[in-house]
Amino acid sequence: MTKPESKKSSVAAINATGKCATAASAAEQVNNGSLEPGCPDKSTDIKAGVMKQTSRESLQRRNTECEVYDDGTNTFFWRAHTVTVLFILTCALVYVTLLEETPQDTAYNTKRGIVASILVFLCFGVTQAKDGPFTRPHPAYWRFWLCVTVVYELFLIFILFQTVHDGRQFMKYIDPKLGVALPERDYGGNCLMYDPGNTTDPFHNIWDKMDGFVPAHFLGWYIKTLMIRDWWMCMIISVMFEFLEYSLEHQLPNFSECWWDHWIMDVLLCNGLGIYCGMKTLAWLSMKPYQWQGLWNIPTYKGKIKRIAFQFTPYSWVKFEWKPASTVQRWLAVLGIIFMFLLAELNTFYLKFVLWMPPEHYLVLLRLVFFVNVGGVAMREIYDFMDDPKFHKKLGQQAWLVAAITVTEFLIVVKYDPNTIMLPIPFFIMQCWFLGIVLIFTWTVWRFFFREVGIGERSPFQSLPSSVLCLFFIFSLIHHCLDL
Repeated sequence: MTKPESKKSSVAAINATGKCATAASAAEQVNNGSLEPGCPDKSTDIKAGVMKQTSRESLQRRNTECEVYDDGTNTFFWRAHTVTVLFILTCALVYVTLLEETPQDTAYNTKRGIVASILVFLCFGVTQAKDGPFTRPHPAYWRFWLCVTVVYELFLIFILFQTVHDGRQFMKYIDPKLGVALPERDYGGNCLMYDPGNTTDPFHNIWDKMDGFVPAHFLGWYIKTLMIRDWWMCMIISVMFEFLEYSLEHQLPNFSECWWDHWIMDVLLCNGLGIYCGMKTLAWLSMKPYQWQGLWNIPTYKGKIKRIAFQFTPYSWVKFEWKPASTVQRWLAVLGIIFMFLLAELNTFYLKFVLWMPPEHYLVLLRLVFFVNVGGVAMREIYDFMDDPKFHKKLGQQAWLVAAITVTEFLIVVKYDPNTIMLPIPFFIMQCWFLGIVLIFTWTVWRFFFREVGIGERSPFQSLPSSVLCLFFIFSLIHHCLDL
């Protein structure tokens, strides 16, 4: 089977359509650093492709996976260096033990000991942990984030087992400014896009909403699109989160926004533009040839620079075909993915609320950076587990940890502020959600138990969820009318 994102992939150079690179373009590709000199002809490509196939089932399963050519160069950059890392780590510990005087400060020594323990664990994981599906820019980079995931989950477990007071005060060890209750900002208020009463700047309400979170929304959805690789799933998650903000604004004032902030600035501009740019990037990644050679085998400086830049692009590419309507198992799995995505989004707001962290605090940003680096790996592992359970017999390690982190974060929210979580949802909102759940359940039973399922049929996102989204759009319109 062609294993994506692996250095072991070594087949004939082909383009995104599956055709071999022509001889006319071979010379240019050699100079640009994308193809090794002396590209084999078509017959050789076919032989290499046949040797690479491990089973007919694997070939059929990966019909959306690009082929990869790699000359197999293994430089110093790609070697393990386990002994080197162990030697440097040992020297550092010997220096601390024999040459450095231990301060008589218990709090400082405790912090230092915890940090040192984490660093030793990261050194072990970066050199010894199992590789995931990604290898660029370097496998050690993804092993590092796997170890960071373990550390973050252990930190969350520790916070979960503290009392509410102790847990909030423990945050002062990370930043002395934390541990103090902070008021939430209300994004609602005056919702006039054009305020005639303000002669100086009638569009002041719009400019007030133009904060640092606007580019963060765009960049976030651009990256999420690269993770999910499906336009319909991204749009559904984007729109559903706005409905969740409507439904939960009685719990967190942060969710109270103007209608145009929800649908124009968020869904259409920030989220929509991010999804659009993400889909364009996916199209480019699916079309570019994945042909690699060693840096020192490239004759031109332009080719070397291009090769260095391409080191930060994927090693190979797989187009995600979720096919949620093919089987009831895949349908439920896709619903579960959407649910976990929405829960992780909600955790962002509720965690900083219950742990008393201001929105602009660097810990909030670090959490987002963390999910950016681990989310793509987790989604790939989930897709592989769904798409070929015979080969991927268990859920990937990063996907397992991300799911555990999402659940643990939610449990912290429930424990630290149950009163906010248990605030009764307005009856009208409950009716809308109940009706939407009933529609999804009814459609699921009808689709998979009373109707013959065809794998090649169009996505259910274009039928049932469209109706559900229309229902929630009507709900939001009535909601704003009631507010007026």
